[in-house]
Parts: sequence; structure tokens; C-alpha cells
Amino acid sequence: MSELNASNLRKEHGNEGPDLVGVTELTSPYFMVPPSGTTAERPQNPQKGTLRFNTDIGSLEYFKGDTIGWESIVKTSPNLDGGTRGLIGGGNPTLNVVQYLTISTLGDTQDFGDLSVGRRTLQGCASRVRGLFCGGYPTSNVVDYRDFASLGNFVDFGNFNSTGRFHLMSTSSETRGLVAGGVPSPTNIIDMFTIASTGDGIDFGDLTTNLAYGGAMSSSTRSIFTGNDSGNQNTICFVITSTQGNATDFGDVSVQKTSAQGGGNATRGIIAGGNLQPSNAYTNQIDFITLATTGNGIDFGDLTSARGFNANMDSATRTVFGGGYNATDDIDYIQTATTGNAVDFGNMASDGGGNAGISNGHGGL
Repeated sequence: MSELNASNLRKEHGNEGPDLVGVTELTSPYFMVPPSGTTAERPQNPQKGTLRFNTDIGSLEYFKGDTIGWESIVKTSPNLDGGTRGLIGGGNPTLNVVQYLTISTLGDTQDFGDLSVGRRTLQGCASRVRGLFCGGYPTSNVVDYRDFASLGNFVDFGNFNSTGRFHLMSTSSETRGLVAGGVPSPTNIIDMFTIASTGDGIDFGDLTTNLAYGGAMSSSTRSIFTGNDSGNQNTICFVITSTQGNATDFGDVSVQKTSAQGGGNATRGIIAGGNLQPSNAYTNQIDFITLATTGNGIDFGDLTSARGFNANMDSATRTVFGGGYNATDDIDYIQTATTGNAVDFGNMASDGGGNAGISNGHGGL
């Protein structure tokens, strides 16, 4: 192997560096500064493996491919109190309470702090570091946030790009949160937030139809939404989280129901509970889907009790369900990689229904 020692290399003409072809090894006792820029300044269709520093999110990122896009390089540290932390926010009638639990253990929730505004039927999204709670009833476009590692009250993050709404769906990657659909008038809007910063949402695209009363789940590349509108649809659709654009059809839930919540890990999505249609009776049914494919929901097992609008929290191995309408403070869980019925986890300090759940170990991270 030949060796070239130089402190400064430039092409003969201009200020660009030379082309290094083949296997090239760079060593230095100091450091190397990669190219940097904002998210908007990302190169268009670069080679796979292109490396840069994103100044918007304060992280290195690399290009994984044309259909996958950019992915951040982050330190994986979801463990707090010995395991992934789940937060449950809000609830009926208009609670501002935030509770927490450690997903790898069993037990009751403990007080974390308060939301900036009390509300119910809100939703949340999260990175490994920070959690956001979004929207809710009374009709709100409020987004507030706090880091998982420290107990305390949530503070203002920004507002929706669109109008305030509730009974919506949300999902996230390590860098980006998506908030979709909702009422008071069923809508197909998807708002997008950069989780590491603060500020108002921007338009991402549209769902395949107007959806509300549903749930969402994510892998590292896809965000998947399931819900229905006044026609009691059992729609599942998805987007590529790192891009912007409209959703594509994924399949259908096994039965028509409202208020079923979503969760899961990086490979399997979980759709749990809800109100069967047209009877509106609560159900304990759990469906699952494989996130990397498309297709209809498949029976997984049952919750310990029938309910809807429960709070879902996830780690790589467990999906936890907290509270929900039918006035329950039950918390139960499943092993996401298997099938079978949920088992008891503990109880919530405050129930009330219409809670939202987030974690720092969900499938989108």
C-alpha cells in the first residue's frame, strides 16, 4: 500500500479536492470535519453511503438509498431506570397529568410532571431523547415537549401547521414526528415536526382518505396509519418517513372498528382494542401487521379487558397498553415478536381514558 502525506490537497483548477479512487485510508491524530448543512440543503440523489453533518438536528447522517433516504447516526441510549421509559399523558376529562413506567419491568405508574395544557384524545411522538404530546380535546393545536431523562413539566414546542384537532394519529423516527388525520371534521392532513428543535409543523402530505379515531406505528423507514371516518373504514396506509408526500394503501384491519391504537417494534405493528362497528361495543382484539410488507391485519390475541383509546408504549421486545375508555386503569403487555394474549403489567395512578402514550424505544428508532 502506498502512502501519501499532505497537509492540503487541491485540484489543479478550482478549490475542490482531488478524486480518491479505490480503497483509501485516512488517518490523523486530530479530526476530520465532514460536509455540513441544513435538512433543506441535503444533496439530491447522492451515492449510497454519502456522509454529512445535519445542522438542523445536530447529528451525522448518511444516505441509505433512493427509496429509503437519509438516516441519522445517533448514540443508542434508550435505557432509563434499567429499561426503556414509557410516558402516558393527558386523559378524561381534560387531565394535564403525565405518568411514567419502565417497560422492561412490571408495576404501577409514577408521576412524571404535567402537560402545558390539560387535554384528552391527544397523541404523541418521540425520539430516543425527547417526547412530544400533540393536539387533543378541547380542540387544540398545541405541541409540548420534554426530555425523557428528567422528571418535570412539559413546555411549549410549537403548533400544528394546520388547524387544531383531536382523535388523531402520530408516529415518529429518531428525527421526525408526523401527526395525521383527526377531527372535529375528518381530515387527511399530515403535519411534520423536527423533534430535536422547536417550532411549528410543516405540511408533509396527505393520507389516502380522511381518517380519525385510529392509531399509528413505525419502522426506521415507514410510518403506518390506521383509522376510519364516518364510513367506518378499516383503512391502513403508509408513508416513507424521511421523505415528504402522500400516503399509499397498505391493507385493512381484520374488522371494522374505531379508537384502536397502534404500536409495536421495528418489524411488527400492533393494533389493539377499539370500538367494533356498527355496534360501537368495546373490543379486546389485537391485530398485527408486518411493517416491511403490505397486507391485512392478522389476529394476535386479546387485551386483558375490552377498551379503546388506550395509551401504547413500546420497546424492542414489549408493547404496553395503558388505560383507555371503558374507565380502566389497567396496564397490560405483550411480547411483540410472538402471538398470544396480553398479561397484567400494573395499574395507572390516574386513568380517565383518552390517554396518549410515547416511549424512547419504539419501532421507528
